[in-house]
Amino acid sequence: MKPFLKNKLQAKKIFGEKMGLHGRNKHRFRYNFRKLVQDCPELEAFVFVNTFDDETIDFANPEAVKILNRALLKHFYGIANWDIPEGYLCPPIPGRADYIHYMADLLADYNNDKIPKGNTIKVLDIGTGANCVYPIIGHSEYGWRFVGSDIDPLALVSAQKIIDANPQLGGNIELRLQKDPSQTFKGIIHENECFDLSICNPPFHASLAEAMAGTNRKMKNLGFQKSKHNTRNFGGKNNELWCAGGEKSFVRQLIRESAQFPLSCSWYSTLVSKKENLPGIYQQLKLIKAIAVKTINMSQGQKSSRVVAWTFTDRNNKVTLLK
Repeated sequence: MKPFLKNKLQAKKIFGEKMGLHGRNKHRFRYNFRKLVQDCPELEAFVFVNTFDDETIDFANPEAVKILNRALLKHFYGIANWDIPEGYLCPPIPGRADYIHYMADLLADYNNDKIPKGNTIKVLDIGTGANCVYPIIGHSEYGWRFVGSDIDPLALVSAQKIIDANPQLGGNIELRLQKDPSQTFKGIIHENECFDLSICNPPFHASLAEAMAGTNRKMKNLGFQKSKHNTRNFGGKNNELWCAGGEKSFVRQLIRESAQFPLSCSWYSTLVSKKENLPGIYQQLKLIKAIAVKTINMSQGQKSSRVVAWTFTDRNNKVTLLK
């Protein structure tokens, strides 16, 4: 049975007419599936017309979601070859692009209101995953150079295959294995190495059961009936979706570790999915004496999230670090 939507207003929100995305986000409008199919013919097998005469896919089907991502990356970012192993996280592209665009605005605030572009801007992607999506979008949109880290060697093998299969990414995305899962920056940031920005999409949940419950709520909120696909539509391995203590514990540890490298990054940042975690995060940032803290609210359809960013250097120092 195909997914079912409650009303036309909800259909418009889901399929992109008013998603609340960043003004430079290429995914602000509903998908043009005819153009996407032209670039990625295999997508056509998953496209159907819903009850509101709109073309769409079954977002409860992991294979359909993966092929849609492949089409989006090819159509909007020129990525001709993209794939991930079965079961690995297949992230929603519009939300990933939003994070990158808001971070470009943040860098511009300390660069005379001009977004810094080119490969002299160096970004650290914590937990880059098998999909390599943040570096792909960041380099494609702004020409930034990335270092992507992960604790999963198989994820990095997949990400490297994507880099090798797309010549424009070569020399602009470097991958590093974090050999100590208890560490985030130690062993990844080299001595005297400086980044303009670090980004992180932390594991949000504290357990597999919590992750599955979150998926069920998401599908219900989108108006889908129970799917025949007995899996998470966007996939995800354990370390991608949950960790001991969940998002709250992970982010607070991330903040504590950042204080050990105060001059290695102009701006540290992380997504924060759960608003109730913010007070503890702000308290932790106060304890480590961050000089400035910014919270950037984001909205994608019915989903709300935010980025928390912090720095240990003042505005004058930051201008010298940005290129």
